[in-house]
Amino acid sequence: MKVQSVKKAFTAAVPHTIPIFAGFWFLGLTYGIYMNVSGFSFWYPMWMSLTVFAGSAEFVAVSMLLGEFHPLQALAMTLMINARHLFYGISMLERYRGTGLKKFYLIFGMCDESFSINYTADIPGDVDKGWFMFFVTLLNHIYWFTGATMGGIFGAVIRFNTKGLDFVMTAMFVVIFMEQWMKEKNHIPALVGLGISLCCLFLFGADNFIIPAMLAILGMLTLMKKSIAVGVMG
Repeated sequence: MKVQSVKKAFTAAVPHTIPIFAGFWFLGLTYGIYMNVSGFSFWYPMWMSLTVFAGSAEFVAVSMLLGEFHPLQALAMTLMINARHLFYGISMLERYRGTGLKKFYLIFGMCDESFSINYTADIPGDVDKGWFMFFVTLLNHIYWFTGATMGGIFGAVIRFNTKGLDFVMTAMFVVIFMEQWMKEKNHIPALVGLGISLCCLFLFGADNFIIPAMLAILGMLTLMKKSIAVGVMG
């Protein structure tokens, strides 16, 4: 019965990760090729994608590895790039409750895409929630790992312009946003998020708006929690 439950969770998780597969393979290949042309063998993107699993930070790590060793600067840069994961973690506290030992991998492997799926997916009642989220996280990790490794291996022989491939991920998030927009009847949280993000983009610039925007969104949605709940019930 347990094996059947795990299989059912895996079968339910796979379709949700197919769009991620396309995006991660393109971006992972790009990362592997980038590492290769920067002078690193395929071992570097392979092990970094397996143990670090933080796409943006992995790209930035290339320049860090090529430059002088500044551990505090590397720590500050990584925190700045991935600070949004603090908010992801807070949002997933309840959903990760009761998942047992799987929680440790769910925490380690939570990326933007896994968070988006695990937080918003309508998991069928007969599917184990913990195993569903585990397989979503594991599959996304495998997609990134295999893409980065293949890019590192074939980077020496593949010669093409990779500029623009990272837009695949932007397009994917637009699709996820539109799906949520069409599914939800109450669009207030989405409009609040868009409005605050645009204001912060104007005030702080493209390189510094993410953290202020997320803090402002969290604060605003917390203040509006009751009115949003009333809107949903109505």
